[in-house]
Amino acid sequence: MASAPQRFSVITDKSLDELRKLINVPIEDSLEPWCYEASRDNIRHWAHGIGDDNPLWCDPQYAARTPYGKLLAPPSFVFTLNRSFSGYVGGLAGVHAMFAGIDVTWHHPLMLGDQFTTKCWLKDLIEHETRFAGRSIQQIYRCEFYRQDGTMVAEGDSWCFRTERDTARERGTKYEAVKQKPPVHYSRDDLAKIFDLYAREEVRGATPRYFEDVKVGDQLPTMVKGPMTVTGFIAFAQGWGGLYIRANKLAWKQLQKHPGLGIANKFGIPDVPERVHWEDDLATLVGTPAAYDYGPERCSWMTHHLTNWMGDSGFLRKIAVKIRRHNPVGDTIYIKGEVTRKFAEAGNHYVEIAQRAEQQDGELSVLATGIVRLPSRG
Repeated sequence: MASAPQRFSVITDKSLDELRKLINVPIEDSLEPWCYEASRDNIRHWAHGIGDDNPLWCDPQYAARTPYGKLLAPPSFVFTLNRSFSGYVGGLAGVHAMFAGIDVTWHHPLMLGDQFTTKCWLKDLIEHETRFAGRSIQQIYRCEFYRQDGTMVAEGDSWCFRTERDTARERGTKYEAVKQKPPVHYSRDDLAKIFDLYAREEVRGATPRYFEDVKVGDQLPTMVKGPMTVTGFIAFAQGWGGLYIRANKLAWKQLQKHPGLGIANKFGIPDVPERVHWEDDLATLVGTPAAYDYGPERCSWMTHHLTNWMGDSGFLRKIAVKIRRHNPVGDTIYIKGEVTRKFAEAGNHYVEIAQRAEQQDGELSVLATGIVRLPSRG
């Protein structure tokens, strides 16, 4: 049987060698960030984009009564501050990029009025053999986030996997079983169970969660996200800004600068690869079952799970997230967590939490490990 004709670019040793030359080189010529400042509107748009209704982010009167005295931005707001950290990868033109994880440490809260600058560079390229697309390149970026007084507020790595679209579609095996299943459909009872979890979602808020009251083995409340809809993905993009979402002349200028970015849609119009998040036609061409959620979006859900649990007096110190598969339209994920360790360090008290997110059919979606600083009664 003849193989399908090649439509998209492939990973070559030459293109990889060219990309390796950029390792440890500061990124100067990149897209401007979606947000330079933690303004009231920027914070609210981000929080609403990830479905987070914590009043510490969005209610000035509530925030004024907290120890901070003003609104905070969710820790995951860092995604709005640098596009390379959020998945705007360089090199390997025409090769698909899938956001796959983060490993971030926060040193200080992100507060209303803070203005940010960043430093970012390509940290490493690691080759993998995957069920999704065979040969894949893990492209890791390092980013540092600074506020206006020069203080580093956060630092960490993020990574994408670069995959050949034709290989993933024609020879990838990761989603063979998924593609054979009938489309997911929710009954009234199914939706009632999901909506009940939303109704019972607890924001710890002003009630401190003390280190001494937490035990290894404690279970965090299950958080639900979904069912996935294109509307939800667009809501996230409104708060985050997307990587390539541009209109009219600005879209044209983007394609002039990066000609390989445009992929013709069914009307023959060159459009950006980001539309895999709202167009099934392109999503299936790159080897996925349907339009799917954003990787930074899912990482932010994991931090949301932790900030709900820790309360205003807690501080998310660190999280490492590994995305294991796509969440296509129609999927629902359930995020669970368990306290696995308690420890003290430099006079502070920390709790380590193992998180796991599964889709409605039990398939693994995300693994994460978070470290939360909690107040101590002592």
